[in-house]
Amino acid sequence: MPRVADHDARHGQISDAVQRLIVRDGLAAVTVARTAAEAGMSVGLVQHYFTAKDEMLLTTFTRVNERFTARVDAAVNRGEAEGLTIAAMLRQALAELVPLDDARRAEFLVRLAFADQAAHSARLATVQRETLTGVRTRVRQAIDNGTECGEVDTGVDADQQALRLLAFTEGLALHTHIDPGGTPEAAVLAALDDQLGRVFTGTCRHHRARTRASR
Repeated sequence: MPRVADHDARHGQISDAVQRLIVRDGLAAVTVARTAAEAGMSVGLVQHYFTAKDEMLLTTFTRVNERFTARVDAAVNRGEAEGLTIAAMLRQALAELVPLDDARRAEFLVRLAFADQAAHSARLATVQRETLTGVRTRVRQAIDNGTECGEVDTGVDADQQALRLLAFTEGLALHTHIDPGGTPEAAVLAALDDQLGRVFTGTCRHHRARTRASR
């Protein structure tokens, strides 16, 4: 077990160094030597865990996406514990894609850098596609759940609306990255609320019952 823990810790340490290099200097600046210096370890140690630069990049990209997914899941769990509506929980989840703070800005820069690289790498493209599909599946499930509880009309096409909501959020994220001064957090969240309000037009029966019970 200690060996596995050490292996995972080293992978994380190296991946974090790659992310910092990308955010600061761009993907082209990432080399094994510069990553080793950034991580505070020897080149030989980095090469012990990653035999090729492509493997290092693939692991970094995968970890960035897993970190985002974990935050979305945590937001949903918090929302359920707080008794939020599905629309409110989905708003919190989608906001994780938008670069509204340092952590999300760093992740967005990494995703942006890898999006270009994925056009020339089948393995990176696979991770990119699987992540996108996973996020879209979560959004679709939220809409399906909304239909069951009354927040969404029964005639709504969950697949189409999930596609539209995610595409809108990705566009909003890009605008926020390009012009952060023109896209303050309040305006971003209001835009998300507006889009969600076009899909979640009803009131959750469970939420309504909890509200009555708390009076």
